[in-house]
Amino acid sequence: MKQGLKIAIGCDHAGFEFKLETIDALTGNEINDFGTYSSDSCDYPDFAHPVALAVESGVCDFGILICGSGNGVAITANKHQGIRAAICWNEELAERARSHNNANILCLPSRHIPIGLAKKITEIFFATAFEGGRHANRVDKIAC
Repeated sequence: MKQGLKIAIGCDHAGFEFKLETIDALTGNEINDFGTYSSDSCDYPDFAHPVALAVESGVCDFGILICGSGNGVAITANKHQGIRAAICWNEELAERARSHNNANILCLPSRHIPIGLAKKITEIFFATAFEGGRHANRVDKIAC
């Protein structure tokens, strides 16, 4: 796992247990935990927006958002201009999200993948560099 990064993390109730285990796997990095702090029902935008703002403003290098499907947190985070949040449910998607799309927030679907795979996806996401080149031209066209 790459170390020395500032990582914002947040989840809703469906992602709470995944968040705890993911934080444990991120040793050597500065973690900013934006909640939730229990498995009590809550609303994912309340955590996705602060994570997205932390990444967008440069306070954090990357973000991780976790909810049941990954969709709610990704949709919310992608409302922010400087955010490229990618839902990843396998290792190849994690690699491509970084190498081709320069994704800066990893979204994990806690109800659809096992925690061991989520940890591997997280490791690949942070170990992969953006390729630039023709991909940079495409990424530069994303913002409105």
